[in-house]
Amino acid sequence: MAAGETAHVRDGTVDEIVTRARAGDRAAFGVLVAQHYDRIYRLAWRFTGSRERAEDVAQDVVVKLAGGIRGFRGESAFSTWLFRLTYTTATDALRKTQRLHLVEPSKLAEMAEAADSTTPETHHLRRELWAAVRALPPQQCDAVTLVYGEDMTHAEAADVMGCSEKTVSWHVHEAKKRLRVQLEAAK
Repeated sequence: MAAGETAHVRDGTVDEIVTRARAGDRAAFGVLVAQHYDRIYRLAWRFTGSRERAEDVAQDVVVKLAGGIRGFRGESAFSTWLFRLTYTTATDALRKTQRLHLVEPSKLAEMAEAADSTTPETHHLRRELWAAVRALPPQQCDAVTLVYGEDMTHAEAADVMGCSEKTVSWHVHEAKKRLRVQLEAAK
């Protein structure tokens, strides 16, 4: 494919690029991966908590995407379908390994205060907070990760999780209660 053709693929709408990728256009597939890889990796990291495991999950998603792009029917937005693929791949990877342990309750209050701060010292605390979120029961962790980590609406998270919007809201509510109890215990 000539450089001009690659640029044309890059300039197309997501729907056009997906259509071309579904038809076997390798350049279009490459553009899709390039456009979405950072979000795939970020979501994988939020679920796994480790760079190495997130890279493995992201690579698995790309492989699954290559094999499954022709199966995309367009019943939802491509990004929703891709998030669902990433979500499923990450949760499958987590099932294969032991879940992370909760951080000490005394650290949760400190992490909550630092969550809005932008100082370099808070980077570590944010990582520990996400570790605490990952240690929640699986569906609560998933709902919190999608709603707060990926800034999805409850309806969008429901599409990715394959459940109702009310179920997502309930999982988020229960997760907040669990974390609140841990925060109060740390005081």
